Amino acid sequence: MRVGVIMLDTRFPRPPGDIGNPETFGGRALYEIVPGAEANRVVRAGAPDPALLAPFLAARDRLVAAGAGLVTTSCGFLIRFQEALAADCKVAVVASSLVALPELAARHGPVGVITIHAGRLTPEYLAAAGAAADTPVEGVEAGRELAPKLLGDAPDLDLAAAERDVVEAGLRLKEKVPGLAAVLLECTNMPPYRAALAAALGLPVFDILTVLEARAPGLVAWGKARHSARPAA
Repeated sequence: MRVGVIMLDTRFPRPPGDIGNPETFGGRALYEIVPGAEANRVVRAGAPDPALLAPFLAARDRLVAAGAGLVTTSCGFLIRFQEALAADCKVAVVASSLVALPELAARHGPVGVITIHAGRLTPEYLAAAGAAADTPVEGVEAGRELAPKLLGDAPDLDLAAAERDVVEAGLRLKEKVPGLAAVLLECTNMPPYRAALAAALGLPVFDILTVLEARAPGLVAWGKARHSARPAA
């Protein structure tokens, strides 16, 4: 199977494990960039810019026509487009890792979300995923590397510093949520840091790659040994 990825219009680096790096899928990914879909335009409080829906639908249709057997996106905040992107589409659509929240919570117990910006991941996004409104959320916006570089669309990224931002967010999440059983990464740029986060927390960590792999086993080529578990999503 080939996966079709609807991409934001960005220039920041995408290391292996990032959904936008072809190595992540062993070269079996098809990509469509939506012009004008900058990260800050999509990662907004309440909802992505509704003017972007039509070009996202057009990108979806081009990917399906090109042979994609599964369609996803490069931003977890696009959970607000999940219903529209899935409607009348002849292949499965997974707009965001957040679609896995209800099943993960049912299977593991309390699940927390790490996001690029907690202040912008409002309850409307959780509702779009069918998740509980009180799902605990922690962001990396206080970090020095990942959020500033991604939301600012910088041409460089210090991977070690970005990993520290994610791990520190995970530690804050674990401290404030007694009995935390698992973590889900909203951001499709965070899978490269999954292994370090799981080791630091001693908990299973899920992300867009584990969600896609559960839908289509063998799809993800990167980091097979790093998959701590598979969500049935």
